[in-house]
Amino acid sequence: MDVVVLTKFLAPFLPFLMNVGNKVFDGAVAKAGEDAWDKAKAVWAKLQPKVQTKPAALEAAADVAKAPDDEDLQVALRVQLKKLLEQDELLAQEIARIMQENAQGNSGDKVVQNVTGENNQTLGSVQGSKVVRDVSGNVTM
Repeated sequence: MDVVVLTKFLAPFLPFLMNVGNKVFDGAVAKAGEDAWDKAKAVWAKLQPKVQTKPAALEAAADVAKAPDDEDLQVALRVQLKKLLEQDELLAQEIARIMQENAQGNSGDKVVQNVTGENNQTLGSVQGSKVVRDVSGNVTM
């Protein structure tokens, strides 16, 4: 579990996650998207009980909630989250699973490339689909 990524991901949501019942969470959804908000809530639901048992972790989370862009405060939270996850391997695995959800998703997204000129490069690697190379002339797919 990459604690740096976890901390960076959670930081903008902590003001909303730590103030349950606050209507401001609508702003988080609008700002980051519903999928990211749902993921943040799922991660926090797993982390919060552990964070609340450790005063230093709770204080670090509260500090980041007050100033989510402060890199120094994020470092303090990252240290506390690292300790918690090192002590609880199952928790680390559960959070890693949640963080991976939808990370590889979007496989149903449509990608459109408009390439003009001669010998231009198109997509180099596509999984789960056909790759068309060396196309000349007008092609509709």
